[in-house]
Amino acid sequence: MLDICLLGTGGMMPLPYRWLTSLMTRYNGSSLLIDCGEGTQIAIREKGWSFKPIDIICITHFHGDHISGLPGILLAMGNSERTEDLTMIGPRGLERVVNALRVIAPELPFKIKFIELNQPHEQIRLHGYVIDAFKVNHKITCYGYSISIPRAGMFDVAKAEKNNIPKMLWSRLQKGETLEYEGRTLTPNMVLGEDRKGLKVTYTTDTRPVQSIIDYAAGSDIFICEGMYGEKGDINNAVKYKHMTFEEAGTLAKKAGVGQLWLTHYSPALNYPENYIEDVQKIFPNAVAGKDKMSAELKFL
Repeated sequence: MLDICLLGTGGMMPLPYRWLTSLMTRYNGSSLLIDCGEGTQIAIREKGWSFKPIDIICITHFHGDHISGLPGILLAMGNSERTEDLTMIGPRGLERVVNALRVIAPELPFKIKFIELNQPHEQIRLHGYVIDAFKVNHKITCYGYSISIPRAGMFDVAKAEKNNIPKMLWSRLQKGETLEYEGRTLTPNMVLGEDRKGLKVTYTTDTRPVQSIIDYAAGSDIFICEGMYGEKGDINNAVKYKHMTFEEAGTLAKKAGVGQLWLTHYSPALNYPENYIEDVQKIFPNAVAGKDKMSAELKFL
């Protein structure tokens, strides 16, 4: 099971009724955070989730509303008695930016490992997550993230027997081990059927609509996408500032064939995003206006 929580839904600045956009996931005892603007620490506390299991922090880009809350998050993790290494993923320059912010959080009881993204698409596998980072189109370098939990095929007795796999090794291969036995290399696919459908969540914000979003959001159970502007007349601002309108997000969701669309990253001037959701639903019926701490539990079918 994959738990997800859209901690906040605001863009540019936190408001008394809306924290800045951030996503947190939990899977098999490991938590992952995407973006951490000002107030994210409070949003996590309001949700009642723990800082200690956060193993991965992904940063979309280096604008303040997506990263300025990082020192507080790191200190909160340290105060939770975390000692395990933390992995941070983000655009080139991540280590320099984070270390500059850490002037006010210099001592931590854990190490930070940095993965800096340089290519249009990079895949990272950590703590059971498959993370696909893909470049989008904002004023500065910005990435979206697809978070997948793969699911192996079922154990196939006939296949194991056909491949002459000793029964004493079946369990280990089923669990994903690769083994050397009597001069042979035995792999899990020698005892397993075709992969089954896993779980997938895609998060993208601060961008114009681009093909990479459609490609990497394809088949997502939940697609969390920025909707900076709700009114039809705001398309000029969306183009100028390289953001998206609600309807553009709905079109991406339709083309990507996702299960649900959660809109987020609203302009501070957009007080009632739900007033514009009907126009999006005409394009993609399963669209909702995201709200702070909106959550879901995704389960394997």
